[in-house]
Amino acid sequence: MIICCGEALIDMVRAPVPKLGEGFLPLAGGSPYNTAIAIGRLGVPVKFLGRFSRDFFGEILVKRLRDNHVGEELLIRGNQNSTLAFVKLEKGKEPQYVFYTEGTADRSLSVADLPPKLPADTRCILFGSISMTMEPIASAIEALILREGTRKSADQMDGAPIISFDPNIRPFMIKDKNAYIERFEKWIAASTITKISAGDFEFIYPKLTLEQALQKTLAMGPRLVIATLGVKGALALIRRNDGNVSRVSAPVVDLPVADTIGAGDTFHGAFLSWLELKGKMSRSALAGLSEADLYNALYFANKAASIVCTRHGAEPPTRREVDNLKIPAAKSEASAKTAAAKAKTAAKPSSKSAEKPKPAVKPAASKSPAKPDASKATAKAAAKPAAKAAAKASKSAEKTSKKK
Repeated sequence: MIICCGEALIDMVRAPVPKLGEGFLPLAGGSPYNTAIAIGRLGVPVKFLGRFSRDFFGEILVKRLRDNHVGEELLIRGNQNSTLAFVKLEKGKEPQYVFYTEGTADRSLSVADLPPKLPADTRCILFGSISMTMEPIASAIEALILREGTRKSADQMDGAPIISFDPNIRPFMIKDKNAYIERFEKWIAASTITKISAGDFEFIYPKLTLEQALQKTLAMGPRLVIATLGVKGALALIRRNDGNVSRVSAPVVDLPVADTIGAGDTFHGAFLSWLELKGKMSRSALAGLSEADLYNALYFANKAASIVCTRHGAEPPTRREVDNLKIPAAKSEASAKTAAAKAKTAAKPSSKSAEKPKPAVKPAASKSPAKPDASKATAKAAAKPAAKAAAKASKSAEKTSKKK
């Protein structure tokens, strides 16, 4: 079972209103909240730990959890208002946010609200996003992960649960960047998995290349670091018990994009769900994860994220939708083989005993299936007038020859 903790808020998304211009549509959201929904829809046991308002927005948030099979046992209800996040969407640009969080319910989670003990079947705790930029919730979640991350007991099924961190940084929520980075690195050190976007790396370590930032993050202590790279897919570095590091990359699936709200949250939830579904959700199993398994987990997560991008808002897919996703076959067989070879090359074995990657699914092509067909049709169409012109020229030449 996975526990997601952090903010749960209402996204006020700009929307056209007939005869009135524009308005704002209230949608349940928040990064850890969206991830919990994604996990629930994939059929994996999940609970949310957080503080919710008793106002009507709070009721919307709780109902959506319930409707998506997310457990409510760790919810605390309060009289504070719900957090509001106004969202502006523009084609080809990242969503822009304005948050109203002062004195709201979710950010008011305190250490005193934490349960003295988590359920015995807790295998993973997920945290991060803007909740780690606000108090008292940031200190409460920090206390929880430090407590649970060092717990050693038989009822925790392999010692401490996996701790998975996604900073999901919103720069305007960070008042003191140096102070934030100091705590950020503390959270990374306490994590088993760190999932971070290339954009977040650029904000935190602007002078480092992506490779340098990945290596720096891995050296802080996590077992696994995943960088999400937008249309370029995802890249993961995993540290073995012998100190060697394996790297694996996986592509996205090229589908029409409506917007990118919830893409990173869905990726995170789908990756953790794959581990749970495959019986790999423990610290020992993660340490021994083969490159093939890591590729499959990344690719499963990329497929889920690609699907959510075809929809408006954070509407993660079900497991059936991910499993039934038909991969566009736009590239030639030779191109597909090249992509597969690159994926294998990216997954460098950590030792002689490391299993070589054997992806169960070939990497998705990056172009839509219509393009090759269209170009073939165009080529045929272009060939017909060219052939006629050649025949005409030949006849003309014959006539000229006879005259001569």
